Amino acid sequence: MSKRCVIILAIVVAAGLGYLYWSKAPQAEEMRNVEMLTQPGVAITEQDGVDYYGEAKGFYAAPSDLSKNYPGVVMIHEWLGLNDHIKDMARQLAAQGYQVLAVDMYNGEVASGPDRARELSSAVRANTEEGNRNLRAAAEYLREQKASKIASLGWCFGGQQSLHLALSGEQLDATVIYYGNLITDKQKLAALKWPVLGIFGDADTAVPVQSARDFDAALDELGVANSIHIYPGLGHAFANPSGMNYAAEATKDAWAKTLAFLEANLK
Repeated sequence: MSKRCVIILAIVVAAGLGYLYWSKAPQAEEMRNVEMLTQPGVAITEQDGVDYYGEAKGFYAAPSDLSKNYPGVVMIHEWLGLNDHIKDMARQLAAQGYQVLAVDMYNGEVASGPDRARELSSAVRANTEEGNRNLRAAAEYLREQKASKIASLGWCFGGQQSLHLALSGEQLDATVIYYGNLITDKQKLAALKWPVLGIFGDADTAVPVQSARDFDAALDELGVANSIHIYPGLGHAFANPSGMNYAAEATKDAWAKTLAFLEANLK
């Protein structure tokens, strides 16, 4: 394939991702994930605009009673940025007994549309070391809050970043990846020394299902504990209520698996 064809293909894929995010799913018009996923939980406290790294402005949510050392979760946003949806998910997770720092990879900016989201996410992907420094600072912030154990959790762009953090040299206790681009090289994945949860759809055109299967096989060969779930018939970003691929029941199931995984590995 010529270089010109590769560039055109990349533009088409990026444009497709923008359509996935900005096209509304009919069933999502009146519902946010937090309303569907809410479970009984503890009272929480929150702080927006947390200075944890450079110009980044994170969102911190945690149980109000910090007399015990709750585990921490580095939560990583999708390509849109740290928007209200991600803050809602941070609140939801905090109510289940976690200290959550929802990171800001875009220095306070939330994308106004697909073109800007593409620019912002591409800039982070082009400088993996800087992105890792941001995420590692988030983990350190949680340690400063006396987090007993720490996991990373991200969706799409954030799912990819969750894996990057896990391979950066940071010592974690669990990693959660929702349909993020994967690394399948066993030499690189050998850095993983803790359990991994992966959530994917087999009709995903952005993260091919074969890469999820190769990732699963590589982890198995390395002896890394993992639970990789591939939902039949679902496309990219199926847990995003603003996207055309939104699947409410699968989102509920995936979130239940996420809570069970974190419970088993952090508590």
